[in-house]
Amino acid sequence: MRPILTPAEAGALDRASQERGVQAATLMENAGREVARSALAVAGGGYGSRAVVVCGKGNNGGDGLVAARHLARWGVRVTVLMLGPGEDLREPAAANFARLGETGVRVRPFSRWALSRELARADVAIDAIFGTGFRGVPEDDHAAAIEGLNEGGVPVVAVDIPSGVSGETGGVVGDAVWADVTVTFGAVKSGAVLLPGAERAGLVEVVDIGFPADLVQSDLWLVEEADVAALLPRRAIETHKRETGVALVVAGSRLMTGAVCLTAAAASRVGAGLVQVAVPEGILPVVQSVVREATFLALPETADGTVAPDATDVLAERLAAADALALGPGMTTNAETAAWIRDLVAAAPIPTVLDADGLNAFAGRASELASRRSDLVLTPHAGEFARLSGGSARDVAADRVAHVRKLAAETEATVLLKGTRTLVGTPDGQVRVNPTGGPYLATGGTGDVLTGAIAGLMARGLPTADAASVAAFLHGRAGALAAARAGEATTAGDVLERLAEALRGVHGA
Repeated sequence: MRPILTPAEAGALDRASQERGVQAATLMENAGREVARSALAVAGGGYGSRAVVVCGKGNNGGDGLVAARHLARWGVRVTVLMLGPGEDLREPAAANFARLGETGVRVRPFSRWALSRELARADVAIDAIFGTGFRGVPEDDHAAAIEGLNEGGVPVVAVDIPSGVSGETGGVVGDAVWADVTVTFGAVKSGAVLLPGAERAGLVEVVDIGFPADLVQSDLWLVEEADVAALLPRRAIETHKRETGVALVVAGSRLMTGAVCLTAAAASRVGAGLVQVAVPEGILPVVQSVVREATFLALPETADGTVAPDATDVLAERLAAADALALGPGMTTNAETAAWIRDLVAAAPIPTVLDADGLNAFAGRASELASRRSDLVLTPHAGEFARLSGGSARDVAADRVAHVRKLAAETEATVLLKGTRTLVGTPDGQVRVNPTGGPYLATGGTGDVLTGAIAGLMARGLPTADAASVAAFLHGRAGALAAARAGEATTAGDVLERLAEALRGVHGA
């Protein structure tokens, strides 16, 4: 998995590298040269091309000054617009400002008029205004510079992160640069991976500028296809259905039969050898007519058609023989059923994935989840997450990584927070970012498909965090495959049907 650095981690990497003898001036020189190379490619070549570089006062601006010098050496006509006096710069940016006198680069104070004039004849612009440590709202000339770059109609190359994006959370308060390319150093930054910052970053290029590889450390990771391929189990030549995993799905109610069908089918689609479905007895014929591959168990039901508390004894034998449990989709918030769900989670002897009404059963009582026998995956969307944690969906959205870490630590469970980007957090503070998925998954039932996929992979032997990470990747890939045909009309059933194709594609990677 590829490390993702927060601003604090990026700063620590800079300092640790300098302690190893890598000079700050060397890092800036290498960074600026790589930005220049990217800008040259965007401009379509050197001689005859024009570039405008907008520089702030920090090291990000210093990288822009180096890029301007290299572009000029390669035949590009360059104008630098400074958002502050050059004499206010610190080393090594100050030295690079002085070196521009040796080149044909024109250096001008920033003004909105000057930027518009330069952009009107430029082939590329470089955003070197703010770095990854930026927080808050751009103001005055800085805000005008961001607005001008966005309105200039010229391709923009951002230095490390688009200016105006929070390097920590990817949040945008006010305005931020819409970059075509973001050149980032040593490792991708969290603000360029998490939304909405990721949308502003365009194509992200990670370049080596001389950081010692062993110093690039993080507890935030980007899941890549090669990781998923390495984690996916493969069946032995000589095997049988119980050896390839038994997944038990406990879900559904009188008014919600579709959720259990999607969950069960998804568990089969990721390779579970046997899926067993336990539902309220009144809906058993409906579920049996849709799910063909599973075996079934009728559970006692309440007057509302939900699972009744005396289902425990009926379920015991199946639970003991299964390898993983999917619990919650379509079970409603009936008080008796919710209390039964809490008891089942506490006592279940096998790894469990808890979703939908299974999560709602613990609304405001997340700490109770830590008192259980087995490994657990929680799969909330933002609203369910807020109900569990006692906050608000807006608070969760403001810093999703921090909230995932907190809930995973409190519950001692793996927490998968749905969304674009889906996050998978573990109790030790590690968080994985899933790069697949998109708005085509914003339709009823897709979460049930994800739950079934996680349960199926746990049944096949994957640990909870790996099962959640692999399932999220495959789920997003299946959604993209489905959307390629159906577009915004994509349904959960379409995603389910593409799950096998997504699995096969990664297995062949």
